[in-house]
Amino acid sequence: MYDCQTIIDRYYPGETPLRDIYMRHCRQVADKALAIARDLRLDVDPDEIEAAAMLHDIGIFLTDAPGIHCHGTEPYLRHGLLGADLLRREGAPEYCARVAERHTGAGLTREDIIADDLPLPLDRTFMPATLLERLICYADKFYSKSGDMKEKPLGRVLVSMSKFGPDSLARFRSLHNEFTPA
Repeated sequence: MYDCQTIIDRYYPGETPLRDIYMRHCRQVADKALAIARDLRLDVDPDEIEAAAMLHDIGIFLTDAPGIHCHGTEPYLRHGLLGADLLRREGAPEYCARVAERHTGAGLTREDIIADDLPLPLDRTFMPATLLERLICYADKFYSKSGDMKEKPLGRVLVSMSKFGPDSLARFRSLHNEFTPA
């Protein structure tokens, strides 16, 4: 298994509120993704699920999100892109970088970026493509890094996703159908 803790410790050192939030959120996402993979007998390496889930939000510290103790300068929406770039510089497995890059919302299309004038480049894809990418993207939607940090019920996730438009909601519903037992 890839040693993701070294990277986490480098960018989220010591006992700080941000590290506590980061570790709790990523652990929740990892546990949910691992449970889904086990229950559905998905053909995804559990070690890859663990590493990708624990690193999917590595870029949040670079953003301006004081409500979760992030005091960087970048818009929060860019945390996936920033995290992917950081992971590539650190020599992390490419699957971890792609999960970081593609987990925002239920994925972001080129059309979303243009229509909403999002601060993201048009020469990259921000849509989860592999089973691992889709799984972490889906599991992530059930946990916030603010508030009580408890698992959100599906209804609350649907309301949250609907705020980003019908296409985003449809993409989330597709993920839900993929990762919910029949």
